[in-house]
Amino acid sequence: MDHETNRLTRLVTLLTLLQTKRLLSATELAQRFSISTRTIYRDIRTLEQAGVPIVTQEGKGYTLVEGYRLPPIMFTRPEAMALLTAEKLAIGLTDTDTAQLTGSAMDKVRAALRRTDRDHLETFAPHIQVVALGESHSRQNTYQQVVTAIIGQRVVRLSYRAAVSAELTTRDVEPIGLYLSQQWHLVGFCRLRQAFRNFRLIRIQDLSIQAEAFPARSETLAQYWAQEAVRRGREKVVIHFQPTALLAESTQRLLDTKYQYGWAYEQLLSDGQLEMTFFIGSMPYIAAWLLPYAGAVTVLEPAELQQELAELARRVYQFFAPPLRV
Repeated sequence: MDHETNRLTRLVTLLTLLQTKRLLSATELAQRFSISTRTIYRDIRTLEQAGVPIVTQEGKGYTLVEGYRLPPIMFTRPEAMALLTAEKLAIGLTDTDTAQLTGSAMDKVRAALRRTDRDHLETFAPHIQVVALGESHSRQNTYQQVVTAIIGQRVVRLSYRAAVSAELTTRDVEPIGLYLSQQWHLVGFCRLRQAFRNFRLIRIQDLSIQAEAFPARSETLAQYWAQEAVRRGREKVVIHFQPTALLAESTQRLLDTKYQYGWAYEQLLSDGQLEMTFFIGSMPYIAAWLLPYAGAVTVLEPAELQQELAELARRVYQFFAPPLRV
């Protein structure tokens, strides 16, 4: 990028920042662009000469005359709050590149707001937090790479570590979509297995976008899930859950995570218990989820789940119980 193009880009960004913040000092701006304060002074004068109404507050910094906004896009306060929530979700649940892109987009949104709405957004922002569950997202920018590949219909080559065997394989995949269910998943046609597969982003050790483009596929995520449901089958599980038998935090955790385990519906019984119905594709999967809530959960059906829980409990006991002294 030549000097003039670089400066033009900086001036546009500077104007956006001035519309985003109530007050910005020359020192803050110099640090943001990694340039000297003297260069910032020159840039401010250039914008003023171009007709941008900048107000200089001696010893404090720069701001724009109230009412000056570019571009002329107006958002209502509820719309701006919804976008703030989206920004928080992107920062908390995607990767570094996507978080930065979202932040840049939100700067443009803030620049288009009235000052009162912008101040409201800044005041309310600390009251919204997204707490990731464990390693529910990747910070290696895998998410943004996959998005780029999906949009461009480009083959991705990934090194993937299997969950159980920990085997590392290299695969060429034609990605069709992403979805979030505790962790981010990539769905695509795996050329190694010659079938559609589901890959957790957190298990991808390395990913590169190939030059090869693949023909558009008719398959969608909805079709993939429908085919998986038929392939795996779904079994009905019914349990009774007594919320008062656990600490409030544990009860809330079960209620918050039930959707990832095939929860279908529930009803409150006269004794305060919840009768919960699930349709599941893996008995060990739901058993591992229910085991920590022992004492609060009664399995009504199927008997296989009760047996699975008993076996899990036995293995846990054998692993952690101290050996008997003779």
